[in-house]
Formats: sequence, structure tokens, C-alpha cells
Amino acid sequence: MMGLAMLLTFAVNLVLGLPLFFCLLLTAMVGFLFVDIGLFVNILPQRFFGGMDIFSLMAIPLFILAGNLMNNSGMTPRLIRLANAMVGHLRGGLGHVNVVAGVFFAGVNGSAAADASALSSLLVPAMEKEGYSRKFAAGLTAGSSLIGPIIPPSIFMILYSSLTNTSIGELFLAGVVPGLLLALAFMGMNALYARKAGLQARHQAPSWGEVLAAFSGAATALVAPVLIVAGIVMGLVTPTESGALIVLYVAVIGMLQGQLSLRGLWDGLRDTVRLTGSIYAIIAAASVVNWLLNYTQVAAAFAELLGPFSDSPTLILLVISAIIFICGMVMEEVSVLMLLTPIIVPVALAAGVDPVHLGLIFTLNITIAMITPPMGACLFIVAAVSKLNIMEMFKGIWPFVLTALGVLYLLILFPSLTLWLPRLLS
Repeated sequence: MMGLAMLLTFAVNLVLGLPLFFCLLLTAMVGFLFVDIGLFVNILPQRFFGGMDIFSLMAIPLFILAGNLMNNSGMTPRLIRLANAMVGHLRGGLGHVNVVAGVFFAGVNGSAAADASALSSLLVPAMEKEGYSRKFAAGLTAGSSLIGPIIPPSIFMILYSSLTNTSIGELFLAGVVPGLLLALAFMGMNALYARKAGLQARHQAPSWGEVLAAFSGAATALVAPVLIVAGIVMGLVTPTESGALIVLYVAVIGMLQGQLSLRGLWDGLRDTVRLTGSIYAIIAAASVVNWLLNYTQVAAAFAELLGPFSDSPTLILLVISAIIFICGMVMEEVSVLMLLTPIIVPVALAAGVDPVHLGLIFTLNITIAMITPPMGACLFIVAAVSKLNIMEMFKGIWPFVLTALGVLYLLILFPSLTLWLPRLLS
């Protein structure tokens, strides 16, 4: 009865358009009515502020700021020029550029929403001029944005690591191969579309000199993800220290090159504060709900419910993936991660699932939900920037969702695709 009341409260408040953190707090209050409303008054401030008081979470605003400063310092266009030099001469070249640029951006900010916004504004109009339908161009852009939270750094992985004490270095390494698999899958879709639509190569293959010139222009941006991963994996810095160093690196390089102005620095700080504030508010409110779920033994009941599937790591991952995917379709991704991780992780670990593999599967699941109707955040961003009707966006996105789910299924069946790099370098 309590669970149903909480679910209905959350759904109604979400439909009414209340801020998500407020929906979570109201949901928790309804749950406490079934337990002890006086307990709610005592627990709320303790858990609300305690949920944010985790040192590793300090890395989130730093990586967000680094990504914003990179965008404001002119590094984004240089990454696109490099992608164009590498694959722009192929049939359907701009589509390939879209995906490769998504791989480069993934190493910059770890945010699917940021990648979706940048790629949409720059590439969707250009792809439409080359002969792509706007629906396919927007769908491919939304699909490319999924690579952002998979290839390190990743905000979702930092959150998962803070909740489960899983090695963030191993999680970052685990995302490299799956991210590249996603990229290859979307490039394959683009190649098929280009052939079917009769698109031709735009120009001759660039000379080695032109490729090297493009690489040289983007080198300062490409160094950042290498520094992030290498520093963490080698144990030289914590994720938070790595984030601080990358912010300093980007700011200094941007100013020395004359590309980052004081106005750009201020805009980056302002956008970081806005996004970080919303993320932390959701984390804090979800912590209150998590405390209630643990207090009322919901996690134990959930584990009992999944008991019949716990004999096989593959089967339990398929069931868990279905649960995460369905929740992600109707809920904001950070709240899904915060609410489900404490419940799901013990069940999966008891079934023999590797915690690093589980973190990657969890991250990819909630990332796919970002391009899945009706609540996928990246869908609304891409539709708005590319001026595509949202219903058309909903209709055109399903091939990309199914392709991403196919990659997810492959990673579930073959854990070594995820784990071989962390095991090699650990």
C-alpha cells in the first residue's frame, strides 16, 4: 500500500510539472505518513544534506566546468574539424563526422545533454543540406550523444562509484570499448542510410598534411581525457583532483591561446552552477527516499522478488536492464541512478555479477533512456535545436534506440568486452 501511494504521488507531481527534487520530497513525505511523520521531520535535514556530503561527488561540478570551458574556448569546432578530416570524405561523410565528434566530445565533458546540444546546433543543418532527412540527422545526433556518458569521464559513473565504492578508474576504463562499439554501430547505420539515399562523398580524401594540421589544432582538447584517465588509473590523483587539474588546464590553455575570454569564463561558471545545483538537489532528495526504502525493507523485498533469476548473472542482468530501462523512460536519469543503485547492486553482486560490469550496464541503460520517449532529455534538446517537431523526433528515434539496445545486449552476453581493458591495466 505504501509503495503504491508513493508511486502515484510521484507520477501525479511529475505530470503537474513540479521540480523533480520536490516530487521526490513529497513522495518521501507520503511514505513517511505510513511509517511515522515525526520521523520525516528528523530524517529530512539529516539525509537531505548528508546525501550531498560525499567527497567523490565534488568531481561532478569540476568535470561539468571543464566541459563548459572547452566549449567556450573554441575547442569544440576544432574537434569537429578533426573528425571531418578523418571521415568527412567517406560516403555520408557528415553523418560519420557526427558520430566521431560524439566520441571526441565524450572525452571532454561526460554529459549526453551537452553533447546533444553542441552537435545539434553545428551538424543537423549541415547534414540536411547534404541530403539527409532532418529526422534521420536529428536521430543520429541524439544517438551520438549516448557515447558521452560511456567513454570517460562520465558523470553517471562518478555517481555510481560514490554509491557503491567501485573503483572509478576501472569504471572509466570499462567504458572505452563499449563507447567505441556504440560509435561503430551508429556509423554502420549511417553508412546504410547513405547508400540507400544515394548520398555521395563530398570531397576527396584529405592529404596527410591536412589531417596532421587538423590533429594539431585539436591536440590541446585531446590531451584532456588522456590526462583524466591516466591520472586516475595510475593512482596519481583522485577523480576530484583530476577534475580540478583539468579545469586549470583548460582555463590556462584557453587564455594563452586567446580563445577563452573573461565573459566565456563567467558563462562557464554560471552554467556549471545551474546544472550542478539541479543535480545535487536531486541527489539530496533521492537520499531521503532511499533511507525510507531501506528502513521499510523494500530492498530486501526486491531481492526476494528477483530470487528466481539469481542463478545466472546474464539472466539477472537482462531483468535488471529491463527494470532500469522502463524506469528511465519516465524518470530523470540521476534520480533513477540514485534510487535504484542501492536496491539493485546487492542483488546483482549476490548473483555473481562483476561490480565494474554492472556499473557499465547500469550507465548504458540510463543513458539509452535519455533518447527514449516520452521523457528522454536528449530528444527534447535535439528537437528544439534542430527545429524538429517532437512527435517526429519520437517516431524517428526508435532505430537508434534498438541499435543501442543491441549493443547493450552484446555487452551483457560477453562481459569480457567491458572488463578486459580494466583487467589489463589494473
